[in-house]
Amino acid sequence: MRIRLLGHYFHSSVVSLVLAESLLFFASVYVSALLRFGMPLEEVTAKEGALAPRALIFAAVALISFLALGLYTARQRARAAGLGLRVVLAVLAAMAVIAILFYLLPDFTLGRGVLVIAAGISFVGSLLLRLLFARLVDGQTFKKQVLVYGYGSRVQAFSKLRRASDRRGYNLVGFVCPPGETLNVPAEELLVAPEGLRALCERLAVEEVVVAMEDRRKNLPVKELMQCRLIGIHVIDFIPFMERETGRIFLDALSPSWLIFGTGFRRDGLRLFTSRALDFVASAVLVAVTLPVMALTALVIWLEDGRKGGGVLYRQERVGLEGKPFNLLKFRSMRVNAEVAGQAQWAQQNDPRVTRIGAFIRKCRIDELPQLLNVLRGDMSLVGPRPERPQFVTALEAKIPYYEQRHSVKPGIAGWAQLCYPYGASEEDAVQKLQYDLYYVKNNSLLFDLAILVQTAEVVFLGKGAR
Repeated sequence: MRIRLLGHYFHSSVVSLVLAESLLFFASVYVSALLRFGMPLEEVTAKEGALAPRALIFAAVALISFLALGLYTARQRARAAGLGLRVVLAVLAAMAVIAILFYLLPDFTLGRGVLVIAAGISFVGSLLLRLLFARLVDGQTFKKQVLVYGYGSRVQAFSKLRRASDRRGYNLVGFVCPPGETLNVPAEELLVAPEGLRALCERLAVEEVVVAMEDRRKNLPVKELMQCRLIGIHVIDFIPFMERETGRIFLDALSPSWLIFGTGFRRDGLRLFTSRALDFVASAVLVAVTLPVMALTALVIWLEDGRKGGGVLYRQERVGLEGKPFNLLKFRSMRVNAEVAGQAQWAQQNDPRVTRIGAFIRKCRIDELPQLLNVLRGDMSLVGPRPERPQFVTALEAKIPYYEQRHSVKPGIAGWAQLCYPYGASEEDAVQKLQYDLYYVKNNSLLFDLAILVQTAEVVFLGKGAR
């Protein structure tokens, strides 16, 4: 089951886990104070000051650290050891940030003993909570019973959702075949409803009916669907269902009318202002913080390969907002004349054109730091679809429907597609990433941008998708 908050869908299991761990992190400060000082809370408060502000700071920083390490993503598929390592790293990161905050805000200082005990309680408590939630999520506690009305080519998309994380929000009870549609799923998944759709749904305890017919103008059982709706069974179209469950918009079923009449695609004055304000403030701070790293990187690039005439920075034309070109800035990570006769090429795994220092800075995403200057200039945003080269865009727009729609927002350094899909280096990858880009274009908001930026820390730290 999914919950819609601020234009974005979240699994109810993830929301429940966030709430449970928020309470855990907050309460851990009180428990650790009791253990550390061995006196009633009233005496601890009188001696050390109010605990509530300290507990709030601890809980907020811990939640952000857990989010940054990918511990609240529905796509998390790490095994027990990997999950434990992420929790350890998240707790250590939270302790480091909290120590800095308490140094800057001495009135809210939390003793080292209390902080260490609170971190230990948070670690153990988080692991226990996640074991409990894993059992609940693998069962039926957070899942809706879903029936699909339709048997055409659209329903083949369900067969592609094989992973448990893909079906975390629902349990598929089967398919009902409308008259005149071709069989496209296994016969054993076919449901027969001689008693009618409503009676079938009641018998199977169905909570949601997904309408996936090829052509709803023919044989749509309006009366039966209305009966289901009036007794509390949710009826939803195929496209918004898949959008909700997968965080992407399926191109195979997309139509111009859905784009025109659908919700989302917010680009009002307030949204544009908040986006630009976040871009300017955050990029200015990041430039100031990373300036020593950029200076050192520039020096190393020049020493290794820059004296051959390639320079330190690499300027490359990319397609931006509304299809307008701009020059994207990057630290040069490939050798001089990496592209024969200027012919655009996709980057490949272990690309031989990459220099030694280039391989390192690409892995750590340091090569993208100069793009902060593009953000300050207004060519890009911190969050948005990755900007592609004009040669690729021309070819992709000719082959992929709705590809030009990704240019209705500014391109970004980080993005939803970058989080959800590995590095794209082919037309098929471009199709998959476009589905995530369209989801972002439709549902973008300030808080969604902030969530993407925090989760991007996992991509950077773990070197995901770099080539």
